[in-house]
Formats: sequence, structure tokens, C-alpha cells
Amino acid sequence: MSNAPLARPGLRFLLRHPAHWVALGFGSGLAPKAPGTVGTLWGWLIFLWLNHFLGEGQWALAIVAALAVGWWACTLTAQHMGVADPGSIVWDEVVAIWIVLWLVMPAPLWVQVAAFVLFRYFDAAKPGPVGWADRLFKLRPGETIGWRQGFGILFDDLVAAGCTLLSIAVWVALWRS
Repeated sequence: MSNAPLARPGLRFLLRHPAHWVALGFGSGLAPKAPGTVGTLWGWLIFLWLNHFLGEGQWALAIVAALAVGWWACTLTAQHMGVADPGSIVWDEVVAIWIVLWLVMPAPLWVQVAAFVLFRYFDAAKPGPVGWADRLFKLRPGETIGWRQGFGILFDDLVAAGCTLLSIAVWVALWRS
């Protein structure tokens, strides 16, 4: 790979390595605008499709496997791009929205939309604990991109998913009382 940082990968980069396919959300991260939102939408659609075939336990295993493979893929892709947390890496959004949907389903479409909007808010705005999680694994001066940054790519989205689920739980509790 080139030594110069790659800000916007294209189809050639996507096809160069299997890790790129995963990290770039099978191409959804190549979106010219809002790749995180596009990746989250792609993750939502794939969840709805896979949900016809996977039970609760299978989802748990799929999510654990997706996190492990994602850690590898995000780390390697960030290294190949020369950017510690590139916006085109969207596997973190995919897995995080799977976790949110796995825990709120079955749910009507409007609840899924609310979960999507809340997750995108927490992921993009990075309030409170999400901002802390995002800063925790940033590249330090003199450090090279490694497993720590690969985990960090995933971690802030997992915290955003947790904040989304907590917000939904509080809303449901208030609505029921």
C-alpha cells in the first residue's frame, strides 16, 4: 500500500483486500456523502433480511463474530489507508445498529426509525460518554495505527449503541408510567 494517507477510497481499494470489503461495509462506506449514515442504513437492511434466518442465540454469535472480524478488518483497512479512523470505515455502524435492532425487535417501523435516528445522533454528535469513548483510543504522537485504533473505531459506536438503547429504555419506562 502507498505511504500517503488515502482520504477517500474507491472501488479499486475496496477490491484490493477482503478486510476492505468488511470494513467499508461491502461498499456502503464508499458513499460520497454521509458514509456513516449510508453504512447504518445498509446495516439496518441486512439486519431485516438476516432476521428471517437467525434466532436470538444465532444473532448473539453473529454479533460477536462480526465484532471480532470487524476489529481485524477495521485495523487492517485503517493501516492500509494510513488514517487512524477514516469515515469510510462503516463496519462499526453496521454492527452497532445490529445490536440496537437485535435488542429492540420485534418493533414497528416507527420504533426502528427512532432507533436509527437516535443512534445516528449519538454516533455523529458524540455527546458525553460517546465523545469520551471516541477520544480514548485516538492515535498518540509517534504511535502507528494498530490494534488499539482498530478497537477504538468499533468502541465509540458500541457506546453510541448503548446510549441509544438507554434512551429507548427510559422513553419506554416514562411512556408506561
